[in-house]
Amino acid sequence: MFIHHDLCLRPDPRRVISRPFRPSVEPRDLNPIDRPRVNHIVDRIVALSPEVVESELAGVLLGFEHRHPAFVELLDTRAAEMEVALQPHPVLGVSRRRLVGAYFLNEYSFEAAALFNPSIVPHPDQSDAPTGGLRFIMSVRGVGEGHISSLTFRSGTMTASGDLSLDPAARLARTPYVRGRTPMPQGEEIDAVFGRDATLSERVIYPITEAQKNGIEDARFVAFDNDGVTTYFATYTAYSGLGIRSELLETRDFQEFRLSPLNGTAARNKGMALFPRKIGGKYAMIGRQDNENIHLSFSDNLYSWDDGQILLRPEYPWEFVQLGNCGAPIDLGDRWLLLTHGVGAMRTYAIGAALLDKDDPCKVIARSKAPLIQSLGAEREGYVPNVVYSCGAMRHGKWLVLPYGVSDLYIRFLTVEIDALVATLMA
Repeated sequence: MFIHHDLCLRPDPRRVISRPFRPSVEPRDLNPIDRPRVNHIVDRIVALSPEVVESELAGVLLGFEHRHPAFVELLDTRAAEMEVALQPHPVLGVSRRRLVGAYFLNEYSFEAAALFNPSIVPHPDQSDAPTGGLRFIMSVRGVGEGHISSLTFRSGTMTASGDLSLDPAARLARTPYVRGRTPMPQGEEIDAVFGRDATLSERVIYPITEAQKNGIEDARFVAFDNDGVTTYFATYTAYSGLGIRSELLETRDFQEFRLSPLNGTAARNKGMALFPRKIGGKYAMIGRQDNENIHLSFSDNLYSWDDGQILLRPEYPWEFVQLGNCGAPIDLGDRWLLLTHGVGAMRTYAIGAALLDKDDPCKVIARSKAPLIQSLGAEREGYVPNVVYSCGAMRHGKWLVLPYGVSDLYIRFLTVEIDALVATLMA
C-alpha cells in the first residue's frame, strides 16, 4: 500500500552555527580569584601587542570566515554582548574587539547526532511548482552535542505522479536575529528574524529562552486557514533541562517567526497538534496530556489550552504503552485523517491512523487495528532503536506524503493513495 522512496535525509556534521561560549568557573575554594574568568581572558587580549592581535585575528578569519555567513558581524555582535560582563578596561580598537568576540564564541554542529521527526506543509511560494505538483517545506529536528535540539528546514518538490525530490541543503547555516522579547506570565514571547539573504535551509532556530535552553523539539507544522489567509503554526516542546512545556511558533513566510509560550493544563505536556482550521468557531487541538491517551481540546484562545476529553485510548497490543499523534489532522474533505503513533512491547514505536467526523471530531469513525508502519530490518537500528515517528504528513491531490524519522537518526519518505488508506482503515 505504501510507496517507500529511495530518498533519504541524513545528518551532516559539517553544518555548523556559532553560539556564545561561556568559560566554566571552578568553585571559589579551588580557584580563588577575585574576578570572573572572562575578565582574565580579556586582560590577556588587552596585553597583546598590535602586531600579535592582527596576526591572531587573521588566523581566526582564515579558519572560520568561510564557515559562517557574515562572520565579521558575528564577532562584532558578540564583543558588544560581552561588555555587560566585563569590568572597566581600556578602549579597544576594532581588531582587538573582534578578537574578544572570537574568544567568546564557539561552533556547534546542530545536526551532528541526528536529523529526524519531520513535518511537512505546502510551500508559501508555488511559483516554480511542477504542473500538477507542488513545492513543500519540511521542518526537521536536528540534535547535536549535549543532545540539544534545534529546528531547521528543507524544501522540495512533489510531482503529480507522487515522485519526491529534495533541494540541496546550503553548506552554511545561521541563527536568527532576536528582534523582540515580550515578558508574559508564562514566559517570554520572542520574535526571531532571518535576513532575506538567508536561504531556507540555512535557517536554524537554536534555543533562545531559558525554557528552551536544552531543546526545541518535534515541531508539528500546520498550514492554518483563517478566512482564506494562511498562517503556518507549529506546536513544539520546549525543554529547559529540568522540565518541558508546549510552545507555539507562528510564521507567514518562514523568514520571520514568533515563538510564544502556551498556558493551561494541556500545555504542561508535549505532543500537541493544531487542526488546520477552526471547528464550530473554536480552535481545536490534539494532545496527550496524561502520557497515555489521545485528547481533543477546544479553545477560544490560540495560546490557552486545557485538557479536553479523551479521544482515543490504547486498545491494541502495538499501542498498549501509550498513544499519541503524528502531526496535525489532515482534511480529507468529508472527514479528518489523524495519524497516530503507538508504543508497544520492548518500547517499539509504530504508526497508525484514525478517521474522525468532519463536523464533530470527537466521533471516531475508524482506527488502525494493526500498525500501518513499523520499524523493520535496517530501520530498527539507530540512536533510539525500534522507532518510526513523524510530526506531520501532507495531502496533495490523491496522495498522502509522510516523511518519518527512523530510530531517531535520519528521515525516510512514504507516499500512499488516500483512498487505499481510507479503505484499509474502514475494513
